[in-house]
Amino acid sequence: MQAFELSAIDRRRLRDAKSYVEFLRVPALSIGLYVLPPGGVDPQKPHAEDEVYYVIRGQGMIRIGDEDREVRAGSVVLAPAKMPHRFHSITEELQILVFFAPAEGTNA
Repeated sequence: MQAFELSAIDRRRLRDAKSYVEFLRVPALSIGLYVLPPGGVDPQKPHAEDEVYYVIRGQGMIRIGDEDREVRAGSVVLAPAKMPHRFHSITEELQILVFFAPAEGTNA
């Protein structure tokens, strides 16, 4: 069994001074924790894999293609493979679980 505590993952992310840390990887799936501060810039580029975001806490906007949508705790959003996307207009720190299927970089 693999089990994780988000508080421990976030401590590791802070220790490594990163906004994103992957904590699970199997061939068909990878999962990471992504944190963006209020007013932060999301430097993402499109990925070759489908990506699902689950917002744990915070508030902001996400742009996928040419569509914008508000996100907050409980939001679940799909960013299809190769589709431009990024978070913006972040008003409260966003803490986001990121699911790649298949695992990030698999289709690169």
